[in-house]
Parts: sequence; C-alpha cells; structure tokens
Amino acid sequence: EGNTEGQAPNLAQSAASKLSQMGERTKQLGNVIQNPERQKRIILVIVCIALLLDNMLYMVIVPIVPDYLEGLQNAADRAQEAALHTNSTNSTIHKVTKGNFDLQIGILFASKAILQLLVNPLSGTFIDRVGYDIPLFIGLNVMFLSTLIFAFADNYATLFLARSMQGLGSAFADTSGIALIADRYTEESERSKALGIALAFISFGSLVAPPFGGVLYEFAGKRVPFLILACICLADGVLCLTVLKPFSNRERENMPVGTPIYKLMIDPYIAVVAGALTICNIPLAFLEPTIANWMEETMHASQWEIGMTWFPAFFPHVLGVYLTVKLAAKYPHLQWFYGAIGMVFIGASSCTVPACKNFGQLMIPLCGICFGIAFVDTALLPTLGFLVDVRHVSVYGSVYAIADISYCVAYALGPVVAGQIVHDLGFVQLNLGMGLANVLYAPALLLLKNVTQMKPSFSERNMLLEDGPTGLYDTIKMEQREKKRKGLCTTIDENGIETFAQRSYSEEESSGGEYA
Repeated sequence: EGNTEGQAPNLAQSAASKLSQMGERTKQLGNVIQNPERQKRIILVIVCIALLLDNMLYMVIVPIVPDYLEGLQNAADRAQEAALHTNSTNSTIHKVTKGNFDLQIGILFASKAILQLLVNPLSGTFIDRVGYDIPLFIGLNVMFLSTLIFAFADNYATLFLARSMQGLGSAFADTSGIALIADRYTEESERSKALGIALAFISFGSLVAPPFGGVLYEFAGKRVPFLILACICLADGVLCLTVLKPFSNRERENMPVGTPIYKLMIDPYIAVVAGALTICNIPLAFLEPTIANWMEETMHASQWEIGMTWFPAFFPHVLGVYLTVKLAAKYPHLQWFYGAIGMVFIGASSCTVPACKNFGQLMIPLCGICFGIAFVDTALLPTLGFLVDVRHVSVYGSVYAIADISYCVAYALGPVVAGQIVHDLGFVQLNLGMGLANVLYAPALLLLKNVTQMKPSFSERNMLLEDGPTGLYDTIKMEQREKKRKGLCTTIDENGIETFAQRSYSEEESSGGEYA
C-alpha cells in the first residue's frame, strides 16, 4: 500500500512535467508553422492532400458504382418478375431498364462536374473576396460530408446527392487550393514547381483510385474505401484549421480587389489557355466512361484488367510534370511550346487507341495521353498565374476558377456525350475526332508566344509598370485603384523585396506593386 501511495505523487509530478514539455513543444511547433518558408511547404501539403482526395473520390466510384447499382437494379427486377410472371413483358421491361441504366450511370458520373461548373464562377468570386483559406476549409468540410454519404448511400438518389455535394466541395477546395499555391509561391520557377507537384497528386488520385476502389470493394465491401477517404479528409481539415487559421481576420481587410471573373474570361490569352485545358482533357474524360465496354467487346478483358488499364499512366504523367518543370526553369519563354507539344502527343496517342488488340498494347497510348496532359497542365497553369500578375490584379481565385471550369466542361460532357457518340458513330471515330481536335488546337497556343515579353524582367510583383498604363483598360483600372487607395499610399522602392517576404501580413503592398 505504501508503495502505491509513494507512486501517486510521482505520477502527478511526471504528468505535470510531461504536460509542460508538451506545452513547450506545442509552442515550438507553433513557431515552426509560422515560419513563412515552412508554412509554404505545409500549405503545399494541405492543398496536395485536398486535390488527391478530390480526384480519388472522383474516380474511386468507377469500379464500385456500376456494379453496386446493377445489384440494386437486379433486386428491383427480381421483385418485378415475381409480380409479373409473364416472359414477354418482362423482356421488354429489361431492355428499357438496360438503356436507362447506362444513362443513369452517365448522369451520376457527370453530376459532380456539372455542379462544379455551375458553382465555380461564384466560388471564384467568393475566394477573391474572403481570401483563400476559408473556402479551402469549407471545401474540405463539404467533401468530408459527401464521402460519408457515399459510404452509407443505399439508393440512386442518395448516391446522386453525394456526387453533387462532392462537386460543390471541389469548386471551393480545388480552386482555392491552386490559387493559394500561386499566391504563396511568387517566383516563377518556384510556382511552376509547386503547381507541378500539385498536378502530380491530382493524377495520382485519379489513376490510383480505380484499383484502390476495386480491390477494397471486392474484399472489404462498399463502405471501406469511402470511410478511409473520409478519415484522410478529416485529418486534412484539422491540419488546415491549425496551420492556416482560416478564421483569424488578419488578411481579409487587406485583400486587394480582384478582377471580376467575366473580365478574365474575355481576356484573349486566358481564353486560349482555358480552351487548351478543356480540349486536352477531353480524351481522358471521354475514354473513362466508354473504354470498359469497348475492352469487354473487343478484347474480352476481365474486371481487374479494366481496373488496371489506367494505373501505369501515372508514371509517364509524373515524368511529364517533372520534364516540364525542368524545361520551364531553363527556358521559361517556351511555356506555350511545351503546351503545344503536349497537345500533339495527346492527339497522336488518342488516334492509336482503337488500333490496340490487347490489354498490354492499350497501356501505351493511354500512357501517351497522360504524358501529354502533364505537359499541357504543367505549362499552362503557371501561365494563368503570370497572366493575372501582368495584365490584371494578383488575386488568383477567379483565374483558377476558370481553369477548373475548363476541366469540368470536359468531365461534364464526357459521361453524357461519349456514350452517345460511340453509339451513333463508333469508338474509332470518337478517338480520331478527339485526336484531331488536339492536334488542330495546338497552333492556337502560338498566341501565348509573347506572354513572356509582357512580363517585367524579374518577379513582376516587385516592379512598377515600366511605361505607365498602356491602354484604356489599364488607365481606367489605375484610376479605380487610386480611388480605392485614398489614404493607403503603398511605397515600393529598393526594399520592395522585403515587403514581399512578409506577404501574408501585408497583402496590400504585394498587389499594389504593379500600380503603385
């Protein structure tokens, strides 16, 4: 007994000392997190996890949902059969439901992209108004809820709700995440690299999800893959809360007023980039819903082969991202050219898909398509950031909302239109059409050739506009900014660079730079 009494104060002491140690550690951790360089890295991690999750959720349902819905459909059919007993009517009913079933799956797959399309113009404006961190947090929360609904959904309507909610979450999380990276990484080479890493996570999510979903669905049931994703999402949300502190009001008063999204959309340079992003993603978006059927019909592929077709494409995608980042660091004035090469690559690969006779051969053009997409995305996403810096105000919510809209156009059309094209014209014509569209669009990127001349010689934020406003648009814009800045004089001189080092605290200077 005496022994236990002696232990009690010791325990209390050791607990107290442990608590104080933990307090110290938390403080140190807080200091580490607030260090701008470290914070940039942590932000990159948060955004990459959000993008990974979004794309895994997007693709994880590919092997799960058709099978699951078919099970529900069969159960309904059996109930109907029991009620009817008559063979002739039953066969007609079954035919109707089969066509209907494909359409249902198409609409379910497209619903995310369609909702994202509708919400993006609003979310882009919202991000420009309130900053990047709150929308990111909101997006993660909505994605978490949608993943949970997916896990417990047991009918078509609930699945549809979950899928649409995911589109809503993505419109906030994806756009604000990519905009946040562009905002924190101001140097061109750094920005290319950071956006490249984010893109690698996007592709990893899309390509690893079908095998991940398929294997877990087969061995552990429908809920497990979704519950795992929900846990990762929750962890990312907590990390976002602790590091970004979205609800502290530090940055919001100082957010400069961004260019409205409709003005960015009619900027010819941004329009060319958006067009390229849409067209380069069409082959991927149109093949995903149609390739499984084609493989079953032409090469009698098994389920695991269909699940694994896309997986090897991850490696050329990462290689493409890596090459583009390296090339962009060496020859930054050729970004448009890398995009054009990518589109030609996609075009050529897309045309060779129908010629494949077996599963092994099919992997080659799919790898080519993903390699090309990596080139286009990695070259053009940073270009959007530069265009906003040079031609507009350095606030990135709306411009990356436009990029997101471009992707969504492809993915909203894919599941609905692709099946119809295959039905009416055939799989070969679909691929040749997509290939031609990419090759023919590539020369349009020549219009971006002069983007680098627009840019002042070094980090455009630290420079003044060299020769004042160069046209009506700039003049009006400058006057508007003068009005907004009454009493807010921003001086940027030789110590301009110091003010940018602390951008998170002085957002005003960073964007006033071009029009100071």
